[in-house]
Amino acid sequence: MENILPVSDLRFYNQTLNDVKDGQHVVLTKNGRAKYVVSDFAEWQKMNATLELFSEVQKGVTSHMTEKSMSLDEFKTNIRNNNDGE
Repeated sequence: MENILPVSDLRFYNQTLNDVKDGQHVVLTKNGRAKYVVSDFAEWQKMNATLELFSEVQKGVTSHMTEKSMSLDEFKTNIRNNNDGE
């Protein structure tokens, strides 16, 4: 369940920070609308890692849809040719 507080409650920031639990966050509102999120740093890192993963997956999907694919034999030949040059 989301913990939603008005941003004015930050004057009691110790209590606000205590409300930030592992896997949860506190949404701060300004003028009745969600404006800020206070989150545990480890949760923030996980969220960023997830976004990066989804971004890389999207690049792969886009590449698959737009670029010419190659057969397994073409791939093996390509790998062999690249390794011969080393």
